[in-house]
Amino acid sequence: MKRYWVVGGIYADTKFDRMQDGGAEQRFGPFKTYEQAKAEWQNRAWSTVDNACARFRIEEESGDTWYWVVGGPYADTRFNEPAAGGGEQWHGPFKTYDDAMCRYRIEKLAYGERPRSAP
Repeated sequence: MKRYWVVGGIYADTKFDRMQDGGAEQRFGPFKTYEQAKAEWQNRAWSTVDNACARFRIEEESGDTWYWVVGGPYADTRFNEPAAGGGEQWHGPFKTYDDAMCRYRIEKLAYGERPRSAP
């Protein structure tokens, strides 16, 4: 059974990549029908129409589980806050956990030196 969520809130700026308070996006729902979610979305959107940093969207949840690879530059090694000008990057969705397997590392190279695997 499909369910719908209204997701968003007040963002730090119009890049819409981090919330004003540094927390997570707000989630409202679930709603059984798209029409119910749309009514909630309209209420939230119109109540914040004068704020350029406010944004809400409707997300559909089909009941299937999908996997995402999430990461990016962070402010420090606690990985709680994105770096200035950064923001989490989402890659996916992937149908299985095995399809979502990724790993990143930091390599130190002299300026101008190209990694061996680079084209």
